[in-house]
Amino acid sequence: MKPLSTHQLLLWCAATDSTFTRTTVGGEPALTGKCIHCRTKLSVSLRGRPIGGASLEHIVPRTHGGTDAFDNLAVACTRCNAQKGTRLDARRADDPTLRAVIDTLRSRRAERLRAPLDGLALPPRPER
Repeated sequence: MKPLSTHQLLLWCAATDSTFTRTTVGGEPALTGKCIHCRTKLSVSLRGRPIGGASLEHIVPRTHGGTDAFDNLAVACTRCNAQKGTRLDARRADDPTLRAVIDTLRSRRAERLRAPLDGLALPPRPER
């Protein structure tokens, strides 16, 4: 099976995050919810296009072996996502600060996880 695009992964993350609800942004159907870090309001179009600074967050950074597996992804604002990368990507994998951030994000994602909203045209579920 072909890997999902970033937009498809972003849509899946928003569709399965309990802070996201159906909305309309600029006349376009969307999902609006909160950044996994700072809880800033974010929106994702129903085609998976980020609106107003939404980005795909890798809970375990790619630089530390993180993948596009569904359980390693969340929706974050671009500012928080970039700041996390700047602060943590260069640290060793066993760094206590890095481990604490990963554990916090995993916990938040687990708390927010729900079945996808009904009626969305989602691509096949990403690998877990």
